[in-house]
Amino acid sequence: MNLKELLHYTYVFPILAVGYYVSGLMGSGIIFDIIAGILLTGSVISAVHHAEVVAHKVGEPFGTIILALCITILEVALIISLMVAGGDQANTLARDTVFAAVMLILNGILGIGILVGGVKYYEQFFARTSATTYLVSIVSILILTLVLPNFTSSVNGPFYNRAQLIFVSIACLVIYGVFLMVQTVRHRNYFIVPDEHPQEHYIPSFQKTMLSFAFLVICLAIVVLMAKGLSGTIESMVQSIGAPKSLVGVIIAAVVLLPEGLAAIRAARSNQIQSSLNLALGSALASIGLTIPAVSVVCIMYDIPLVLGLDKKDIILLSLSVFIVMLSLSRGKTNILYGTVLLVNLAAYIFTVIVP
Repeated sequence: MNLKELLHYTYVFPILAVGYYVSGLMGSGIIFDIIAGILLTGSVISAVHHAEVVAHKVGEPFGTIILALCITILEVALIISLMVAGGDQANTLARDTVFAAVMLILNGILGIGILVGGVKYYEQFFARTSATTYLVSIVSILILTLVLPNFTSSVNGPFYNRAQLIFVSIACLVIYGVFLMVQTVRHRNYFIVPDEHPQEHYIPSFQKTMLSFAFLVICLAIVVLMAKGLSGTIESMVQSIGAPKSLVGVIIAAVVLLPEGLAAIRAARSNQIQSSLNLALGSALASIGLTIPAVSVVCIMYDIPLVLGLDKKDIILLSLSVFIVMLSLSRGKTNILYGTVLLVNLAAYIFTVIVP
């Protein structure tokens, strides 16, 4: 690679963001926080670019899996660090963030992708078997982690006791592990659409791919670190508008999901709806299938109470979202109505978070 390529914004923004974070200027005032927000946004856009380079090299579905796992690992790191620092006041943070991530993915990322693709191409086609495989896994884990705790009787409240938490964590890992085997080995063809013009795609070199993978990790890490650094500002903003604390989880999830969301929307806009679905639904599955077990281990080790069960309002919104997604993806093709309905669901979720 030459000097001109290395001075591309996708390399410059992450380096500037790292330097700014290390300098300790964040939190020194509103101007410094605005600069941090600009660098964070630049790092998000850079992450999308580097993720696409890696995806082009390794091919589907491995490219989308790499991005989903990277984001999930960093989401877990952010949740755990905030929970350990926040003590009992943060015992709902994991639930709020995971629930927000699922709602943003199923309604927001999926909805925008379907709407953008529908506006440009009228209809887009994908493999129904892939959507079914994703949704079977997602629905099972959602019920086990976010709904069932409200109906167990060993512990009062939306909690699991230690034995139940261990069982549910193992169940999540088993489902996600078998899903990965299905996606990458036994039924890989479910998640791949044959490329009609393979000669048109640029395949990056091994050197460029490894550099992009390194910068992808750097971008995702600095996004999470800067989001954590700005968490105090975010909490103050939420309190100033009189919104409940659960809105903090929504904002954290939105920041963490920005790279994957932008990549999924760009894929739909390029008429690659299968890749868009792989990114969105794969991220939702990884978010709940890996985050809950990881957070459970930390909560058991540090004896932190972990609230998992959703309240009735959230259960209704989650059920509505899952039901609409299942109907929207049942025919193997999309149009603008599906995307519009999903975005209305997202608006209803965010509105009821701010005005419960």
